[in-house]
Amino acid sequence: MIAKQRVLTDEMVAEIKALFPRYPTKQAVTLPALHIVNEKLRYVPLEAIVEIAALLDLAPAQVQDTLSFYGMFKQDGPHGKVRAWVCRSISCALRGADELLEHMCHTAGIKPGETTPDGALTLEFAECLGACEYAPCMLANQTLHKDLTNDKADTFLKEVAGK
Repeated sequence: MIAKQRVLTDEMVAEIKALFPRYPTKQAVTLPALHIVNEKLRYVPLEAIVEIAALLDLAPAQVQDTLSFYGMFKQDGPHGKVRAWVCRSISCALRGADELLEHMCHTAGIKPGETTPDGALTLEFAECLGACEYAPCMLANQTLHKDLTNDKADTFLKEVAGK
C-alpha cells in the first residue's frame, strides 16, 4: 500500500494545534487554520481541506463551507507571490478604479483573477478595502497602496516584476 502524500507540513499542523487553547471549540479554529495554509501554500487545495477537517474533528464539507464563504482563498492553484486587490467600492469606482485595474491587467498581460506566467503577481478586484479616503486604492499582500494613478500602478508592476 502506497502512503498518501500529506499537504499540511508538520509546521502547519503545529501552528493549527497551537490555536486550540485560544478558542472555545476546534470548529472555531477553522478560519485561522485556512489562513495558515493559505499563507504557506498561497492557496488551499482540496487535500488540505480534508486534512484540516481531520485535525478539527469536522466533516470536510464544514471546512469547505467556511472556505467558500470568503473570497480570499483560492483552491484552483497558488496565487502570485504578490496578490493585489484593487478596490471597486463606490468611492474607488468614482475615482477610476475600474480603469486602473484594466490598465494594470493590460500592462501585466493578464485578466482579473489571473496570475502572471512567472507566478509573481495575481491581480483581483475587491468589493471594499475600507479605505475610501484613499480612493482608488489597492491592497498588495499586506501593503495598502493609496491614491493610485496609472503611473503609480506602473511603478508597482515594475517592482513586482523585479522581485
